[in-house]
Amino acid sequence: MNTAKPIAEATAQTSASRQAKVVWGGRIVTVGGGAPVRIQSMTNTDTVDVIGSAIQIKELAVAGSEMVRLTVNTPEAAQAVPHIRDQLDRMGIDVPLIGDFHYNGHRLLTDYPECAQALSKYRINPGNVGKGDKRDKQFGLMIEAAVKWNKAVRIGVNWGSLDQALLADLMDQNSRRDSPWGAKSVMYEALVTSALDSAQQAVEMGLDPNQIILSCKVSGVQDLISVYRELAKRCNYALHLGLTEAGMGTKGAVASAAALSVLLQEGIGDTIRVSLTPQPGESRTQEVVIAAEILQALGMRSFVPSVTACPGCGRTTSTTFQELTQRIEAFLRAQMPLWRSKYPGVEKMKVAVMGCIVNGPGESKHADIGISLPGTGEAPAAPVFIDGEKRMTLRGDAIAEEFQAVVENYVEKRFGATTVSQM
Repeated sequence: MNTAKPIAEATAQTSASRQAKVVWGGRIVTVGGGAPVRIQSMTNTDTVDVIGSAIQIKELAVAGSEMVRLTVNTPEAAQAVPHIRDQLDRMGIDVPLIGDFHYNGHRLLTDYPECAQALSKYRINPGNVGKGDKRDKQFGLMIEAAVKWNKAVRIGVNWGSLDQALLADLMDQNSRRDSPWGAKSVMYEALVTSALDSAQQAVEMGLDPNQIILSCKVSGVQDLISVYRELAKRCNYALHLGLTEAGMGTKGAVASAAALSVLLQEGIGDTIRVSLTPQPGESRTQEVVIAAEILQALGMRSFVPSVTACPGCGRTTSTTFQELTQRIEAFLRAQMPLWRSKYPGVEKMKVAVMGCIVNGPGESKHADIGISLPGTGEAPAAPVFIDGEKRMTLRGDAIAEEFQAVVENYVEKRFGATTVSQM
């Protein structure tokens, strides 16, 4: 008798955290508490440049960033924030803004109440709010502003700017252990303790614990996994994930994907950022695209229709399928700002662009719509499969244009009908 059990389907676990709400006007971005994992990013413009900052924030929001952080480091930057908010509102961009404060945030939030109101969330680094007796007072002033204006707060610890007094105390405690921990374990403990102690202090000052988001950012993949696993064990605050200083290009993208995917699969993390150093001339929106791809690859969210494409081999010496794949992916991404509202559900559509007869027809049948292009030596014909059935065969020099038109027609008929039925 066969006693084999069905192979369980792998799925990412759901976070069991509290839920914070990051609000601007009628826009409410829920973080944690069963909400979708949110994507955020950060500007690299000079905040004093109101127009330049507003334009970049709009680009990030359109690309899919659900919150955007910006540096607030000087009185001039604090004065610019309300004007940036006003420019965004005029453009119809209601993405919430996060103020990134270090060293002087207590003064800026106190001296510039318009800035404090225009922001939807404050990022506070416990290691950079002051030393000695000043620390509690200056941290308290920032929490008072958050309570007064009903704002969410991210207490963001970073291993490059740890609270040195706390670290020294933990190292002193460690020296008295019968079996002292390694230096890295002490650093992990300092990160977690700093975040949790600061959160507790904020709660004691009157901040709603549901409005607290924690982060403990490091730049090593295994370090990040270790720290967040422990942080998740010790609290149920919403957690922000991200490798700090992840790097440039493929290095930064791969490292971020490796670390975030492990944690998200385990149900750890409620909002993410992929902190990429942009290539010269590269759009800042690339980090948003990669964050979305991570969540979509894990099956946690859908943002754009997915395109399945073969890597190519000796059977596909033509570049036709590569060019068509690139063209279709760019086309789908460009259409999404319109399609997202016009065709609900289109982001879950699957498209296949395959290069030869080996896997082409099979993969195309598994997709909602797919095309199997001719490989080397094959007949110059490209069968198109729609909802698992062969519907037509494209030939000639205009296959790309014709297939794009087929995709547009499919989207309108399938997902447009959904819109009509909901009216």
